[in-house]
Amino acid sequence: MSGADTQATPAAPAEQVNGSQAVGGHLHGTQGHGGQRKVTAQRQQMRQDLAAAAMDLFANQGYEETTVDQIAAAAGVARRTFFRYFRSKEEAIFPDHDDTLIRVADLLAGADPAEHPLDVVCRGIKEVLRMYAATPGVSVARYRLIRQVPTLREREIAVVARYERLFTRYLLGRFDTAGQSSGGWERGVGDDAMLAEVSAAAVVAAHNHVLRRWLRSGGRGEVEPQLDHAFEVIRRTFWGNAPSAGASQLAPSATNGVAETLSSAVESAVSATPSGEVLITVARTDAPLDEVLQSIRAALGAK
Repeated sequence: MSGADTQATPAAPAEQVNGSQAVGGHLHGTQGHGGQRKVTAQRQQMRQDLAAAAMDLFANQGYEETTVDQIAAAAGVARRTFFRYFRSKEEAIFPDHDDTLIRVADLLAGADPAEHPLDVVCRGIKEVLRMYAATPGVSVARYRLIRQVPTLREREIAVVARYERLFTRYLLGRFDTAGQSSGGWERGVGDDAMLAEVSAAAVVAAHNHVLRRWLRSGGRGEVEPQLDHAFEVIRRTFWGNAPSAGASQLAPSATNGVAETLSSAVESAVSATPSGEVLITVARTDAPLDEVLQSIRAALGAK
């Protein structure tokens, strides 16, 4: 990426909008709520217009060959306007994550303390999935582009890490305010940070696995039931006593006893002796989980 296509100043600087000051998309001033909503909607629409223009140009002439000037011209605005919304052209590929991160943070902050913390985190990551599912065509095109451009893959990794950190902080906060965590997990053994990080990472990894499989299929079909099933596997594996937030909506042929098999595999791995040999297996990221587990069992049986 050339220096000409980046700008050191922060995105969305303060600017005057109808007598009020807009800072990072949030208005300050005497303007009424109706006016605030209108300006916020206009800013969101402009971000979407710039992102759509960028995606079209990247697809037609290549990411490296596309400049910020071309993106701005395609969207019908000046270069300066582009930098009010994005710091660089790579940020234009991910226009929705900032708003989604805020929604997820609000969801976590407003959760009922009686709700199991893992269920709250699962509801939070669903907001991310719905963001992708709302525009399947754009999401699929973005996924294909990211696979081709290393810079964008690195950016995506950084974006995913923000959600994982948010969920980890939330889980640690829940542990700090309860003498015993939900699901019967006992406090006081120094495992708070470990359980929070592992649970957050598992939820994000399950989301990414389901999302990528859906994107590879061209964004066809219902994706939320697949994520619900993945959550059930996580609950039974890491939080064995956690109450289920709802039965999986997948057909029995789709689940095929994966949760029970995975739980058994984890239990076997934990109880293994130090003198045992190490098994390394390789599988495609889009391979069904039951097939992966079957290949592991077959390899172990051949020993």
